[in-house]
Amino acid sequence: MAKNRRPLMGRRPPRRPPLDFDDVVYGIHAVGEALDAREVLRAIHVARDRKKDPPLRRVLDLAKERGVAVRFEDRAFFARLPFKAHQGIMAMAAPFGYASLDEVLHARRAEPALFVLLDHLTDPHNVGAIVRTAECVGAHAVILPERRSAGVNATVRKAAAGAAARVPIVRVANISQTIRRLREEGIRVAGADADAGALPMSGADLRPGAAVVIGAEGSGLAPLVKRECDMLVCIPMRGQLASLNASVAAAVLLYEALRQRSTGSEGKD
Repeated sequence: MAKNRRPLMGRRPPRRPPLDFDDVVYGIHAVGEALDAREVLRAIHVARDRKKDPPLRRVLDLAKERGVAVRFEDRAFFARLPFKAHQGIMAMAAPFGYASLDEVLHARRAEPALFVLLDHLTDPHNVGAIVRTAECVGAHAVILPERRSAGVNATVRKAAAGAAARVPIVRVANISQTIRRLREEGIRVAGADADAGALPMSGADLRPGAAVVIGAEGSGLAPLVKRECDMLVCIPMRGQLASLNASVAAAVLLYEALRQRSTGSEGKD
């Protein structure tokens, strides 16, 4: 006859497996946008003391509608996160699915192509902000290099506010080679450059198929990337500072492209 085993006293609960923070979406707006975009979410974690907050109710209702599991957590769970702006909610997403260059080049579209290339931007806040702007202007893809660049991680997803699930993002081995490929496909490539000799953005024709290249924070476009561009364009500066933040410069140039396409004409110098 088997003896009854005595319960182990003071036994610690099993440790949670470590989180892969690249696959985290955090913050009320970012998680809500991911649900709206039908991004694949494995689970949503919500702070137990915030589950009745009105801003979270819509997210929870949408999660229920989408069939996404919701788990209510204590403060210790969120204390493990390296992100301070989580607002008591985070989701575990599937690994980010990058598009291929062939897919975005051959996709059917009703208007001329508009692409954004990032030449080794390492700040994920800048990358996320540019992805958000790209989605807002209707760009057809954001293209990143595989090395020396921020990929799509939790911070990029947060800064993009759901746009990372709505605009194709491509990773390529080499930006210069990609520019050559775009030019072979009939796409004009405009590199953002603050040096003398760059064409004012209002004089650059961005109405046909076009790609805008944004250089790295501080150093700008690499020399080889500059040489591959069809044209270098600059943003008018009237103050004493020499340049704009990379994400701001991208926004100005993308909205100039949108303005030209909406009015059917270039601006005046």
